[in-house]
Amino acid sequence: MGSALVVVVVLGLAFDFSNGFHDSSNAIAAPVATGAMTPGQAVTVSATFNLLGPVIAGTAVAGTVGGIVTLDPGQTMTVLTCALAAALTWNLLTWWRGLPSSSSHALVGGLVGAGVVTAGTQSINWGGFDGLRPVGVIGILVGLAISPLLGGFVGALAELAARRGLRRARRRMERPILRGEWVTAAGLAFAHGTNDAQKTMGVIAAALVASGVVSSFTVPLWVKVACATALTVGSALGGWRIVRTIGRGIFRMGPLDGLVSQGSSAGVIGVAAFLGAPVSTTHVVASSVVGLGAARRRRHVRWPVVREILLAWLVTVPSCVGMAGILAGAWRIAS
Repeated sequence: MGSALVVVVVLGLAFDFSNGFHDSSNAIAAPVATGAMTPGQAVTVSATFNLLGPVIAGTAVAGTVGGIVTLDPGQTMTVLTCALAAALTWNLLTWWRGLPSSSSHALVGGLVGAGVVTAGTQSINWGGFDGLRPVGVIGILVGLAISPLLGGFVGALAELAARRGLRRARRRMERPILRGEWVTAAGLAFAHGTNDAQKTMGVIAAALVASGVVSSFTVPLWVKVACATALTVGSALGGWRIVRTIGRGIFRMGPLDGLVSQGSSAGVIGVAAFLGAPVSTTHVVASSVVGLGAARRRRHVRWPVVREILLAWLVTVPSCVGMAGILAGAWRIAS
């Protein structure tokens, strides 16, 4: 490997590790907060299925992310390095604040900012849609915007249906519901691994093509395993701030709420991964929690926390565009 490729791979895995603070932790927030799992059990389930997701499933999301910028090999490595550095910095800042920010928004913003400064707007694949499959920046941003709305809507609908269906059997069903959270937590971790690990896989695959290691855009098995592992280790070591925000900060969930939130989120994220849409697990899970909380009683939702989360979501893309652009500009001056 050349030195530039090593830098991209290391930054990519570090970004995935920080992504684990934000997004992997969402898969274990509900079962830990509701007592369905101990933290150790939750991390084990998350680790297993986060790893299985990107290894077993396809690489449609990786292809979408890898196609955001079109540059010559030297410029590609510069853009990838600056984008990953900016996204990593943003993830660490928002983790420190305990805010479930979007790693997806951070990475897309970083790629756009670094690409525009390095080679102009023509270097960016602005795209749209190829049928239902998102292509380029516009397609990705539309998917990122729609997915939280779907998460909130599906979460609210599922919560109302579940409570209506179990209104006479709530006590008798509490133990099966707690056991069911194991299944939905595994499903959410699998969907998360399928979607989120692929974003960094796409960046590293683009770097492998630019550096001449591979002749066409493919994701080697070692890249899949490395990205999934970094994602899971990040969740185990640093995700507890976000777990507290998702599990208790927005709305104090019970076992049925946890089951509904995880199941509805896994469905939305899994469909997005199948379509090649890189959505944010953070946004989908947080929105589903807000949706099910509002479906029960709006006053039980901690709306100041929701507003703080929304503010972090809104400023992520422009902040990362700016940070990556500054890094790319400094790189040009230095070279």
